[in-house]
Amino acid sequence: SRLMCGVMSLSLQVHFLICGQAPLNTRIVGGVDASEGSWPWQISLHSSNFGGHFCGGSLINNEWVLTAAHCLPGVSASSLRVYLGRRTQQGVNANEISRNVTSIIVHNSYDRNTNNNDIALLQLSSAVTFNNYIRPVCLAAQNSVFPSGTSSWITGWGDIQSGVSLPSPGILQETMVPVVANDQCNTLLGSGSVTSNMMCAGLMEGGKDTCQGDSGGPMVSKQCSVWVQSGITSWGYGCADPNAPGVYTSVSQYQIWITNNIGQNLPGFVTFSPTSVYFFCKKRCLEDCSYQNIFLLPLTSIVFFCPYTESQWQLIFQNIFFNEFFLTSLTLHTSLHNA
Repeated sequence: SRLMCGVMSLSLQVHFLICGQAPLNTRIVGGVDASEGSWPWQISLHSSNFGGHFCGGSLINNEWVLTAAHCLPGVSASSLRVYLGRRTQQGVNANEISRNVTSIIVHNSYDRNTNNNDIALLQLSSAVTFNNYIRPVCLAAQNSVFPSGTSSWITGWGDIQSGVSLPSPGILQETMVPVVANDQCNTLLGSGSVTSNMMCAGLMEGGKDTCQGDSGGPMVSKQCSVWVQSGITSWGYGCADPNAPGVYTSVSQYQIWITNNIGQNLPGFVTFSPTSVYFFCKKRCLEDCSYQNIFLLPLTSIVFFCPYTESQWQLIFQNIFFNEFFLTSLTLHTSLHNA
């Protein structure tokens, strides 16, 4: 059969920024040490005040990093150094670069007592060039849904258990944990402690979790071939204890805040929804769709090349835009090829 391969485009300048792509990530489930380039948005935050790594973060475009507000009280921008493309905290990292920080933006409603609004932005001293080891992550848009049980990956260089540091050479750690519904999490951690600006993830039996030193790092889930950041490592009781899920800042709650503070060259926001994925790509969850051709537009819509029939495209147009921005002058350019 003959299929239509479409390119959705706007009458706006295209920014050739690719988010959520990790070409070197081959891990599915399990493992402890992350392989080189597996999580190209992961950054290591260092401060001259602390003498080394103290928090994580995620690269969200070529000059901004997303992290946790609780990492930054009493810390000046001039004391910070961001390391990108890093795998180990000791030894040589051939793919590493680093940047100073020129500005810190902490959410003005951050509450250190309740950990509500635990989110911050760091502006890098100069833009970075993307490669297989340094790439931005996509961010969960405001209408995203992460149901209980959603597979989520957490990464960082934090303690491997309470009070036990990651042993040398300090290889980036990765593990997968399921999302825990907020109502269940509140029951476990204390009624009202988990707000709508937070989300939880972890195993009821314990054993997998973030810990001290992982704060500010990303929690991500994969929608087809695109990695979407759902959470920012925020707080918890102990590390990997039974019936004590980790708590993460819910990124989707802060799309407007992030957009307003960055202003231009916006990150890629993607509406994560486990049901819509299968709606418009029924076979293998868009594995046949070339997500290698994702571009970020100024209004942060995602466009891609994908083989569909004309009637399928019409349905996709109603569902494909992953945010609430109003789009104008939409045109479809098509060509035909053999399936």
